[in-house]
Amino acid sequence: MSESFEKFKALKIKTDSIGLESTENLYQYWCYPVNTTPIGLEGCILYCFIDGYDEMVFASNPETCVDTNVYPLSKNFDDFLRLILACGSANPVEQIGWMTKEKFDEHLFNESQSQTEEQRKVLQIIKEEFNLLPMEDPFSYVKGIQKDFDGSKIEYSDEYYEILGIER
Repeated sequence: MSESFEKFKALKIKTDSIGLESTENLYQYWCYPVNTTPIGLEGCILYCFIDGYDEMVFASNPETCVDTNVYPLSKNFDDFLRLILACGSANPVEQIGWMTKEKFDEHLFNESQSQTEEQRKVLQIIKEEFNLLPMEDPFSYVKGIQKDFDGSKIEYSDEYYEILGIER
C-alpha cells in the first residue's frame, strides 16, 4: 500500500464532499473484488487498491456503464489525488470509462458549477499536504490506463460468478 495513502488516512479529513465516503461500514456488493484495500465509497462505487497491482487505484461499480464492474483509474494514489484535484471529486474520474471526451468535458463543467465550500477546502488541503498539481489531461490519462488493462489478477467471490452466469 502507498505511503501517500497512509498519510491521507492520517490526515483524518472528512472527504465525503470529494466522493470518498468512509468505508467503515462497508457493504460487500457482489462485484467488489475479494483482494482489495478500500480507499473510499461514493454510494455503491468502491475506490480501492487490489492485491497484485502494486499501487494502482480502481473503481468497482455494481451499476457500471461499461463491460466490466472493476476498472483501473490511476497508476498510483498520488495520481488518483491529482485526478481528483483536476476534476473536483472522484465522480468524474470514475465515469471516464464510458464517456466521450465531449461528454466528459460537459460533466466536468457541470461539476465545477456545483462545487461546495467544503469541497474546495478539502481539495486545498490535499493540494497543500501532498504538494500536488491537478492532472493536466484526466480523460486521456484514465483512458490510457484502461485501454489494454489485464484484469486477470482480480479475485472475485462465488456470488460474482453466479450473478454473471460465468465459469470460474
